[in-house]
Amino acid sequence: MGEERVILGLTANVILIGNNLKQKEVTVRIDTGATTSSIDEHLANELELGPIMRQKTIKSASGVESRDIVEAKVKIAGKQITAEFSIANRGNLTYTALLGQNVLIAGKFMVDPLKDSSKILGENRQ
Repeated sequence: MGEERVILGLTANVILIGNNLKQKEVTVRIDTGATTSSIDEHLANELELGPIMRQKTIKSASGVESRDIVEAKVKIAGKQITAEFSIANRGNLTYTALLGQNVLIAGKFMVDPLKDSSKILGENRQ
């Protein structure tokens, strides 16, 4: 039988890990409509993310723009996932990072908007 899948809500507490091995716990927004995860440029600098792997055209509520793509590690629900993040100015937004389909698929997560998953940091639910 297959493993039970972790169900996330619309937000989750995660730990982001930078190249300097500095870790920062943040509350992220879960976005099933975003193909790539996104991180605020100030948080990316704080965690010393890089090098820039490439640029990608991103369509968002604020329009279409070309963004730098970096790799970062994220710990969520007892799993550590290495994923690509686009660097964006999220300073005027509630969440400094957004987890998109790339992390949700890699972690085999399901999303239930009715679930409060902001407290599952590090839990290993089965």
